[in-house]
Amino acid sequence: MPHDDPGPLAPDDDPADLPAAPPSGDDATPAPAAAGSPAEAAAPADTPGPGLRLLVVPGVSPAKWLRVWEERLPHLPVTLVHAGPDEAERRLRAGDADAGLVRLPVDRTDLSAIPLYTETTVVVVPGDHVLTAADELSPADLAEEVLLVPDDDVVPWPDRPGEASALPAPATTAQAVELVAAGVGVLVVPQSLARLHHRRDLTYRPLGDAPTSTVALAWVTDHAPELVEELIGIVRGRTVDSSRGPLAAGAASGPAGPADRRGGPGGASGGASGGASGAAAGRSGGARSGRAPQGGASAAGRGGTGRTGGARGAGGRGGGAARGGGAGRRGRGGRPR
Repeated sequence: MPHDDPGPLAPDDDPADLPAAPPSGDDATPAPAAAGSPAEAAAPADTPGPGLRLLVVPGVSPAKWLRVWEERLPHLPVTLVHAGPDEAERRLRAGDADAGLVRLPVDRTDLSAIPLYTETTVVVVPGDHVLTAADELSPADLAEEVLLVPDDDVVPWPDRPGEASALPAPATTAQAVELVAAGVGVLVVPQSLARLHHRRDLTYRPLGDAPTSTVALAWVTDHAPELVEELIGIVRGRTVDSSRGPLAAGAASGPAGPADRRGGPGGASGGASGGASGAAAGRSGGARSGRAPQGGASAAGRGGTGRTGGARGAGGRGGGAARGGGAGRRGRGGRPR
């Protein structure tokens, strides 16, 4: 039996997290984000900005992937573009969004799509309906029920069970839910839509052996900017290190500090200072040993070794200080015993 995706359809997700369908016309809203985050300043969908415009159809929740996006690319906001299932492809082609979470099938002539998860199909019924006595239903259980089929239906079923309604088909799933509440019939939808249009006087039961609805990430094949590549990596579960997109990889690595650059200014500075101190210690050892005529020459020579260690340190090697210090100690060894 098809199973729900562990992200959008997880049991601990609140139905309020599901994006509601726009009340009328085109609607674009910034993705939910923490107060003060860059996503709050998302640009309207008709004014492309520096962020990603993501189209979503009713019932589909992008929260799982948006959380990852916010962690990896907090400086690039995501704007949600709401669209009905029958207009999603048209709006992608028109450039109203960079990519979309849509329901399959889509026309693959000019659109690419990555299937993400397949939803459980459910039957929405009144809370006191006889069908609620079962934990799971089969198509045979609907044989004597009036089956409502809205114009925006997303569960294609050529041989639907049940009886056709004598009323005109409802224009939307929301209107069909109202008819279910009025006792006119029952409704077959993906589970996310049942949750989106939840009412206290209605409930639903899983429907086995029925067609299902698959959610996919889709985009125009010939137009896949870097932001879309980043989103593809996220929905496919790639880590920051394995992501093919340069934006997240660059944000994760960050600029290297001076101390991280071997042989760079930081290393040269450390090597030079270490070498200088070593050379000074060597010269000091030679000077102190000069108090003894015989030991002076020997100590001065070893003091010269300290200067050699200083030169190595100035070359940028981190061990310059240690070598310089060692030479200085040998210089001190020139003292008369």
